[in-house]
Amino acid sequence: MDFRLNEIQKDVQQTFREFAEKRIKPQAATIDEQKKFPLELFKETAELGFFGMRYPESVGGSGLDIVSYSLAVIEIAKGSMSLAATCTMQSLMGTYFLYRFGNEEIYENYFAEALKGNKIGAICMTEPNAGSDLMNIKTLATVTKDGFILNGQKTWVTSAPVADFFTVLSRTDNHEQLSIFFVPSDLKGVLVGKSIEKMGVRASLTSEVSFNDVVLPKKYLLGNIGEGTKCLKEILAEIRIMTAALAIGVAEAAYNDALEYAKTRVQFGKSIGKFQAVQLKFADMAVQLEMAKNYLLYAAYLSDNNLPRQKESMIAKLYSSEISVNICDEASRVLASYGYAVEYNLERYLRDSRFTLIGGGTSEILKINIAKELGL
Repeated sequence: MDFRLNEIQKDVQQTFREFAEKRIKPQAATIDEQKKFPLELFKETAELGFFGMRYPESVGGSGLDIVSYSLAVIEIAKGSMSLAATCTMQSLMGTYFLYRFGNEEIYENYFAEALKGNKIGAICMTEPNAGSDLMNIKTLATVTKDGFILNGQKTWVTSAPVADFFTVLSRTDNHEQLSIFFVPSDLKGVLVGKSIEKMGVRASLTSEVSFNDVVLPKKYLLGNIGEGTKCLKEILAEIRIMTAALAIGVAEAAYNDALEYAKTRVQFGKSIGKFQAVQLKFADMAVQLEMAKNYLLYAAYLSDNNLPRQKESMIAKLYSSEISVNICDEASRVLASYGYAVEYNLERYLRDSRFTLIGGGTSEILKINIAKELGL
């Protein structure tokens, strides 16, 4: 299979590579330190068309493929994982169900504005007692004559403090499967709770969100009652492919920084990159990066061609996230004590890389599901 990039894919990669080098990297450390939503860079990312890359031109997108999207994610993550996390939320989970099921009001006032970066969306799935086990969700939308009354509590909601609208997975009366609801954040009864302080991706704001007798009209049901789980599976492979791209991006940033350091740091009369022990580290990291990138492209290719990809997307996410943490760790060791210093980016990369172990399914859950795909 030929994974050589076409001209459009190369242009996308170069555009976001230059954007990351010129605009994101110079601000990345400050963004992380301040733990403030990177609104200016968020808007600039929107201007480059990132939020609409996956959507057709007929709705304001650019209709590009998943390979192009993945390449853009890698470059943004190389600049700042915090920015990448907020932007991927906006471009995928935060807007997909509006695109699939939104009515004219939702399209014009929310979806179209979200693609422009003028409104911010988030998805509410996880609950205090329902993480990997989504079928344990307790949030309930009670059916009324005119619509629904929504009650429940969500946690680990990315971009919640700045969100203009939420996509909420909820139970409905007497229905075993989940449903999806559109919930503007300014509705009465919607409360964004305390922020969750995190080890990494600290400028990607994360909070609890509670829904207290929130009145929803029928038109805010996205899709049909009980079809939420099925609809979520539509983009589950893409979520995992995207998370793999995030992992590869931060790993590549760590690798590049360590490589530059190894070439210039002199000890015992020569650069440390001349020592075999250091060379072996870089050989291992290079192999892991190449394997991860190539398998990511393979999974993205399958997605673009609407081929079976559930197992492949899980493998891509599992492998990329695990090698990302390993590469960031090994890269920080190349810098020795400086790898532990806030003055250098390596400690941030190492903190941020662990984020990718969680999104899209934990490694343990993915291994179990891969085994099931193998017929075990």
